[in-house]
Amino acid sequence: MKKFPQNLQQKLNERQQQQALRTLGLWSSDKIDFSSNDYLGFSKNTELFAQTHAFLKANHYTTNGATGSRLLSGNHPLYALTEKYIAAFHQSESALIFNSGYDANVGFLSSVPQRGDVVLYDELCHASIRDGLRLSHAKSYKFSHNDYEDLEKQLETHGAQPNNIYIITESVFSMDGDAPNFEELVRLSEKFNAYLVVDEAHALGVFGNQGEGLLQSQQLHSKVFARIVTFGKGLGCHGAAVLGNAELIAYLVNFARSFIYTTGLSPHSIASILKAYEYLATEPQALIELQTNIAFFNQYKMQLGLKPMFVYSKSAIQCAIIPGNQKVKNIAQQLQEKGFEVKPILSPTVPEGQERLRICLHSYNTQQQITALLDGLLSLL
Repeated sequence: MKKFPQNLQQKLNERQQQQALRTLGLWSSDKIDFSSNDYLGFSKNTELFAQTHAFLKANHYTTNGATGSRLLSGNHPLYALTEKYIAAFHQSESALIFNSGYDANVGFLSSVPQRGDVVLYDELCHASIRDGLRLSHAKSYKFSHNDYEDLEKQLETHGAQPNNIYIITESVFSMDGDAPNFEELVRLSEKFNAYLVVDEAHALGVFGNQGEGLLQSQQLHSKVFARIVTFGKGLGCHGAAVLGNAELIAYLVNFARSFIYTTGLSPHSIASILKAYEYLATEPQALIELQTNIAFFNQYKMQLGLKPMFVYSKSAIQCAIIPGNQKVKNIAQQLQEKGFEVKPILSPTVPEGQERLRICLHSYNTQQQITALLDGLLSLL
């Protein structure tokens, strides 16, 4: 086997010296889950699993699929049914399913903003957004996190040009758990005639009376150009969708390369998405339990005096800032030894000095487990 390139080995060595080398660890099912993005427990919901299989069997869909791009042999009839349901659920004109949230963001941002356009994106946007922008011919500039004065200055700078301006942000930031002021973002997008695009990956299944997401719960969804919803978090299954008008969906079908040049999801995957949405709409108990746990977590961390070390969040993502890769790794390991599955987030995934414990709350966590976790964290500080 040919020797590994020296310059690549040097990059690995640097990561190791920084205590930041990523490795693939096994999921610890014997620990209390405060780590996964399975906010509602749908990925382990046996009733939902049974409903999906019964639906496939009743409609003879299990023997009716073919693999391939959706523009060739992969456009199973379930796609149209599921996209119609998703669009109606989210009060959107149309929806287009992608294989993942990463594919949706890369496909949208690499194809929609054109040469001569300007994209302004929050500095804490997900890597998939940044990667999509790197593939775009548009010029892109970051604005300070949730800083609307900075955003407005940049809109004033670029607003005189004749081409389009896009504002890109997230409704819940994956490494902080906080959210933007959408009323202010809508105001600025309307003032400068900009197209507002929002990634709702970590809001679906968390916010709203039916888990419909943050924008919809605030009745602002009609004010944005596009939303991206991801199913691998709150819905516990694969895939994502872009929500927008029919013209946008037609454009993506023709120009989004991560949609065109990939094998479509299997009928089983599409059925899982449809049944997860139906379950979300008709079985609210898990959502109620999750929202109750979020409120309890925030109350108890305040009671313990831990609030100053946490990023402000009303979402399922709660982050305790513990600077230093080695320090946060040590605390995470000690909590794991106490039986809690929590993960340290290290630099360079987050900026140096912003290393943190990322705690994910779920509908199936108990208040006793939350209390024990926060008590354990306090004892280690």
